[in-house]
Formats: sequence, C-alpha cells, structure tokens
Amino acid sequence: MFSYLTARLKAKLTAHYKAPLIAVLVTSLISSCGFQLRGDYLLDDDLQTLYVSSSDTHGELTRLLKLHLVRNQVKVLKHAKQDIPELRIMSDKLDRRTLSVFPNGQVAEYELIYAVHYQLKFSEQAPQNYRFELYRDYQDDPNLALAKSRELSLLLSEMRQSAADKILRDMARVHR
Repeated sequence: MFSYLTARLKAKLTAHYKAPLIAVLVTSLISSCGFQLRGDYLLDDDLQTLYVSSSDTHGELTRLLKLHLVRNQVKVLKHAKQDIPELRIMSDKLDRRTLSVFPNGQVAEYELIYAVHYQLKFSEQAPQNYRFELYRDYQDDPNLALAKSRELSLLLSEMRQSAADKILRDMARVHR
C-alpha cells in the first residue's frame, strides 16, 4: 500500500512540475536563438532626446513616428536645439503600378509602392540620408467601390505603421 501511495504521489508531483519546466525550457530556447519581440527598440543614448521635423508636420507618418518614439521613452522636442539630433522626414510618397487587367480593360490589381526618404542629423555633422520602399498588392473591383476604398485606406495606414517601425529599427542600428 505504501509503495502505491508513493508512486501516485510521485506521478502527481511530476505532472505538477511538468508544465512550468516545459515553459522554462521553451523560454530559454527562444531567448538563446536571439528572438525578441518587436516594438521595443534600444536606441543609442544620443537619440534619447530628439527633434522630429517634416515637410508635412501633421501627416500620419510623422504622427506615428512621434508616437513610437514616445512609447520607447524618447523625449521628442517641439523646437529644434543646436546640440540635439534631428530626424527629418524629407518625403513620403505613394505610387501604384498596374499588375493585372480585367478582360474589359479595367485595372484588376495594383502594386502599391510607399517610398520614404528621411535624414538623421547630429550636431555639426553631415546628415545621414535613408530611403526605403514598402510594397503591397491591392485588388481593385469597381463593383465594390466603397468597400475597396475602405480597404485601400486600411492598407495605407498599415504601410505607414510599417514605415514608422522601419525607421525606428534603422535608428536602433545607429551608433555614434
């Protein structure tokens, strides 16, 4: 009887510790391979206070970028100062290219191209220029104009969000 109870107790203890042990094992494997969640960027100490400027000061990309910076504990200044780095969004432009056409000649599918050009300038140094493009496919249907208009708007918002993330990832690689 005693051996039955110890075997049963041992089985319960093993089952009780199995889940936490597996969680610790999986966590250590993921962290050892270099995996990390996106959204938290380790910016250089020189970039902890920043002035953000843009030709479109109230544009969505500028707003999203400032929001991302504040979420990452970066102090965003309202006015430029001599010794503070400046992030300047030179341009953000959306183009589209035809990918396919309906038999009647109307465009069926576009490739949206969102191009961003920005500069990072440290005091008394030449500005560092950066450019990148994001691509998305968009299927158009003239019979569903209202729904497709909303879909396009959501797609553009997603592209601007991705652009703001990319700018922060690029800034995380900058070291003075």
